[in-house]
Amino acid sequence: QVQLVESGGGLVQPGGSLTLSCAASGNIFSIFAMGWYRQAPGNERELVATITSGGITHSADSVKGRFSISRDNAKNTVYLQMNSLVPEDPAVYYCYANILERRRIRPSDYWGQGTQVTVSP
Repeated sequence: QVQLVESGGGLVQPGGSLTLSCAASGNIFSIFAMGWYRQAPGNERELVATITSGGITHSADSVKGRFSISRDNAKNTVYLQMNSLVPEDPAVYYCYANILERRRIRPSDYWGQGTQVTVSP
């Protein structure tokens, strides 16, 4: 069993900042890609940013220059630093990880439970 636990969501004013964290735990042998997706009401889940185990990052155009993804491999944790938040950013943010469990031969995708980010004056 593998769990992804997110933290750091909340309410912030436009232009403000938040940092999301997501820690993976459980029967982990190796973690490959990690990332963040978001889903606003009425919209499909969309990619925000991803990061490989080697630190190569990719971000959606809508967040480039404002959001930064990083990870601590020793802690099995991925972070999303969100700056200059705008009214288009509110959503439930989901952590994602591609994890190979011990005694398995293929990795699987895992998701966190989601954390709400609200941007309001």
